[in-house]
Amino acid sequence: QPTLFAQLKAVPWAQIPVGDRTRDRGHGRTETRTVKAVTLHTPGGIAFTHAQQAVRITRTRTTGGKTSRETAYLITSLPAADAQPADLQKWARAEWLIENQVHNVRDVTFREDLHQARTGTGPAIMATLRNTAIGWHRIHGEANIARANRRADRRSHDLITAVTSSYPRTQ
Repeated sequence: QPTLFAQLKAVPWAQIPVGDRTRDRGHGRTETRTVKAVTLHTPGGIAFTHAQQAVRITRTRTTGGKTSRETAYLITSLPAADAQPADLQKWARAEWLIENQVHNVRDVTFREDLHQARTGTGPAIMATLRNTAIGWHRIHGEANIARANRRADRRSHDLITAVTSSYPRTQ
């Protein structure tokens, strides 16, 4: 959405006060997340007609003396009365957690974006199989899905036995 991105970036963020700031330390890094949100009063001012607020989240991370900064722009159809900056911060973090746990695994480990299935039910079937594999590994306590896949590739008979052994035999 390059037009929306340009519009959000052009908002005078320097004039908008910080609505929420969180600081975390752990895993050898410090991270500060700052949220600024502004109500969109101008009809048609943003390319999305139902947008009520524009949001900018800046994440500053320091690891081993090296600092990096990332800025994300968002819009929401919720008015400020229903979505305060602290709420927006919490929801954005929850979305990134889902992205990291599921979508990133599908994109990186399974290389889903490079898959050639484009027609019919092929993409949905492949996504279901990938999600099933991820869920299977997570249920069985695997944190590293790529490593679990490599192990399953080498020992496919273990996986087949585990799946079929819980079903009663008919004869």
